[in-house]
Amino acid sequence: MRIGLFADTYTPEINGVVSSIVTLQEGLEAAGHEVFIITTHVSILNLSYENRVLRLPGIQLKQMYGYVLTSPLHIRAYQIVKGMDLDILHAHTEFGIGIFARIVARLMHKPLVVTYHTTYEDYTHYVNVFKSKAVEKIAKKTVSQLSKLYIETSDGAISPSLKTKEMLKGYGIKREINVIPTGLNLDRFKAENVDQKAIQSFKDEYRLHDKLIILYVGRIAEEKSIDLVLEGFAKINQAEIPSRLIIIGAGPQEDELKHLAKKLNAAESIIFAGKRPSHTIPIYYHAADCFVSASLTETQGMTFIEALASGKIVFAREDKVLSDLIEPNRNGYFFEDASDFAHKIEIYAKLEDEVKRRMRDNALASVQVYDREVFVQNVLGVYAQAIRVSKEAMVLTEVSHKHAVVECLFENKYRSLSVLVSMEMFVGMGLRKGNELEKDVIETLLENEQFVKAYQACIQKISVKDRSRQEMYDFLIGKTTLDIGQINQLIDYLEQKKYINDEQYARSMVQSLQALLQGKQKIIRGLRNKGIAQELIDKVIQEDSQEAEVANALALAEKVKPSIRDRSLRSLKQKLTQRLMSQGFEFNVIEVVMRSLNFQEEEKGELDNLRKTAFKAKRRLSSKHEGTQLRNALFSYLDHQGFNLDDIYIILNEMEWNDE
Repeated sequence: MRIGLFADTYTPEINGVVSSIVTLQEGLEAAGHEVFIITTHVSILNLSYENRVLRLPGIQLKQMYGYVLTSPLHIRAYQIVKGMDLDILHAHTEFGIGIFARIVARLMHKPLVVTYHTTYEDYTHYVNVFKSKAVEKIAKKTVSQLSKLYIETSDGAISPSLKTKEMLKGYGIKREINVIPTGLNLDRFKAENVDQKAIQSFKDEYRLHDKLIILYVGRIAEEKSIDLVLEGFAKINQAEIPSRLIIIGAGPQEDELKHLAKKLNAAESIIFAGKRPSHTIPIYYHAADCFVSASLTETQGMTFIEALASGKIVFAREDKVLSDLIEPNRNGYFFEDASDFAHKIEIYAKLEDEVKRRMRDNALASVQVYDREVFVQNVLGVYAQAIRVSKEAMVLTEVSHKHAVVECLFENKYRSLSVLVSMEMFVGMGLRKGNELEKDVIETLLENEQFVKAYQACIQKISVKDRSRQEMYDFLIGKTTLDIGQINQLIDYLEQKKYINDEQYARSMVQSLQALLQGKQKIIRGLRNKGIAQELIDKVIQEDSQEAEVANALALAEKVKPSIRDRSLRSLKQKLTQRLMSQGFEFNVIEVVMRSLNFQEEEKGELDNLRKTAFKAKRRLSSKHEGTQLRNALFSYLDHQGFNLDDIYIILNEMEWNDE
């Protein structure tokens, strides 16, 4: 067969995905198949194609070391891939090159197999730089929706571990997912096939002789939890166990971890050896005594397998993906935290040489199931089934109408698939029970399903209460994976169906807020906050008369007035004015209201109110003042409260003073 492997990362980069792709490539070629690699390189425009490796231009993302983001649309690249005359396409990424693979598969009518290598929900911190819970929630939801679409629209799906399969099933994916652990060319890691002089040279370079050498290989990034390893290593008693921690690789957290090593006073014993060519990696495994990784984000953990294949003891945190790989005290150790890591290292270091030898033998034996030939044969089995699936149409077996949406169940002998279809598309495509549909039609329906689900969510939200166009726009951006064009299309559709009507919404909101005795300015602010256009606000507001505004303001003032007690008439009027202004009434309306209100009762009781206020204030102020100072302080307080000066003198003369 002629097979195309599509990936965003490839040699000379070093990571688990690259190891998997290279292993598969070499195994397929050894089995007599022709393999083409379609990947990326850092370039703005240049496209490279030599030795059956096509490299598309892309931009390197510094935060995600080794990942080159490329556009999914490449006309020249498509022509080159078309010339490869592929029998099957195998995508190893969901974005960039992965989307390009899907486009090519559809245009060329070729089967597409996908391998889901990465638990993207563990990597959302790269887009959530401010640690927002809302952003985290949206990012994880987007990952689940895109992953579901990615798997469902393929002809065959592969997961490297049961852990990853269960995660994908949790996204609501119903189709079959084949668990195939990535194989390894075990011969490459055998001691007799590794350059012994290169091993000695590496040890000489970093003066590693007579030291316990602990190795980490991989990306230096937050999700790998390397900081925990450094903290644990720093707790090892170097006097009892002279040791070195070697870190092979590079990444966005490198400078931060170097600083941490200095902070832990372990900079001399923690060696950052940098990025090394992939073909030299066995040298470093064989230079080491053991391997460590604290990562909990692996889909399989290829570096763990490589270490065991090199006969090295593995130290790791317990994770489902490692449950069939590491046997505590037989070929490795699980640790819980930094202190436990240091403790387990001490246990291993003090073992008898014979016990260590047996553990190394156990390590070699534990990875025999990952032999490359078994891996390749399993993948070829998925290819064969995908080719059959791609040629097999699906029959519409069940139809269920729900409002403006139709739930359709498609089935063939390989799989069943439930898809939500809009009523318009259902009618427009002439769908009915018993129809047989080709793969391309099913994929179109699946892609449109996200639009249908967004429509359902909008209807549910609008059914609770009316929403403005802007509110629904914000809702769709925050809660769905639709692009801007699809969002605009859905908003326009909702307006056509009269589910969204900003003019009607604005009038309704004005009536509601007026019933709550709010003034014009506050109502205008409320409408603006809901995204109502200014010209529409002006139109709706102008429909209300000045008399109605005054009546509302007067009703509010009469409601509030009795609650303002024990104040001067002037203070009462100030408080009423402030309250009316806070509720959005304009000053000219407030003036009319204040002239209309009846303050006769307050005027009659002004002197009694002053007397009551003065006695209360005197008791309070007497703890700080006495004599003339007390009298002056009380006078200032009553003046500040807005009472008439002549009335204040009358009340003060009525009161008894100790200095008189």
